[in-house]
Amino acid sequence: MSRLKEQWVFHISDAELERRWEAARRIMREQRIDALVMQASNEFKGGYLRWFTDSVAKFDGPVSVVFPLEGRMTLIVSGPRGGRREIAPDMVTPYRGVGLVLTEPYSQADCITDHADGELAVGVLRELAPKRIGMLGLGSMRYSFGEAIYRAFPDCDIINASDAIDRIKAIKSPEEIALIRQCAQMQDEIWELVLDYVRPGMREYEVATYAYAQCQLKGSTDGLILTGSAPLGVASVKGHRHFQNRVLQKGDQFTMLIEVNGPGGYYTELGRTCVLGRASQELLDEFEIVREAQDATVALLRPGATPTEIWSRHNAFMRGRDRPEENRLFCHGQGYDLVERPALRDDDAMPVAAGMNLVVHPTYATSRVYSWLCDNFLVQDHATPRLHGTERKIFELE
Repeated sequence: MSRLKEQWVFHISDAELERRWEAARRIMREQRIDALVMQASNEFKGGYLRWFTDSVAKFDGPVSVVFPLEGRMTLIVSGPRGGRREIAPDMVTPYRGVGLVLTEPYSQADCITDHADGELAVGVLRELAPKRIGMLGLGSMRYSFGEAIYRAFPDCDIINASDAIDRIKAIKSPEEIALIRQCAQMQDEIWELVLDYVRPGMREYEVATYAYAQCQLKGSTDGLILTGSAPLGVASVKGHRHFQNRVLQKGDQFTMLIEVNGPGGYYTELGRTCVLGRASQELLDEFEIVREAQDATVALLRPGATPTEIWSRHNAFMRGRDRPEENRLFCHGQGYDLVERPALRDDDAMPVAAGMNLVVHPTYATSRVYSWLCDNFLVQDHATPRLHGTERKIFELE
């Protein structure tokens, strides 16, 4: 076994990658696309990169890929000036399906290298002589990278191909579904550990750090742990690390969102609230509303259902109980991206389909209560089972 294989936390099967490449090329042939171009600069919103190459971007180094209609991919990453490494098909590398790696030293924080990666991509595309280029994830690309490509090919038809690829990426294969289930189970286990660990006198960040460490020990490689706390009668809105310094007191409510990936890189989310004592009737009553709201949404998650319908029905539910309407993204897909399509709101045209991994987290805040619930569900032809096993309740830790 090579040293690299020993280092990998996990890698997807060759058969799964081949399935994805063929599905993408089928779309490319239908739309006469000669090459797809994508870029990522982080793991939790860099799903195109991992979906195509089984590799991830980290920190301040955007990683770009040119995926041609025929042949292997070219990958561009920050590294030695003028670097060019050709990869034989049987060579074990971190970049699956890649035949060429190009490098230049560049950084998002270094403005004099803004166009370095874009110029490398332009060189690769010129050799392909494309008539149509499909861009993936324009929102994930830095402006200078995309600008270099658009400027270099003024007569080429450059389209946003994200919607077409999203529609195949959102429907998970059996191999992917098994990994998604594994992530949900891991998060259930983490919540149980947190319930045994949290106690008055701790700061929120101590509990969050413990939870994140346990996730890492179980094979997670990225994600977030959000927390919030307050005395009963005050909304305990959750926040990230900059807002986790509060000391927990006896009788407080404590909220945690575990949104980390599992060993295979797939995301689910688990969110619950516990009380370091007895819960108030007010908190229990408000939780019952979000539990019913989650049930109502899940009942609509059937193949062919539209995001517009689900969004409208959820807000009608909230109005009927005199609670705030949802203006956030309360239900969405997940995979290699923490947030991926479909987005269950009124402006996404992607219908629900069997094989989708959807998180449902109805949430609202009043002056006295922060009420929410978060679980993942798998859309199937005739059912939508919940993937998390954690009981849907307010946990009381007396």
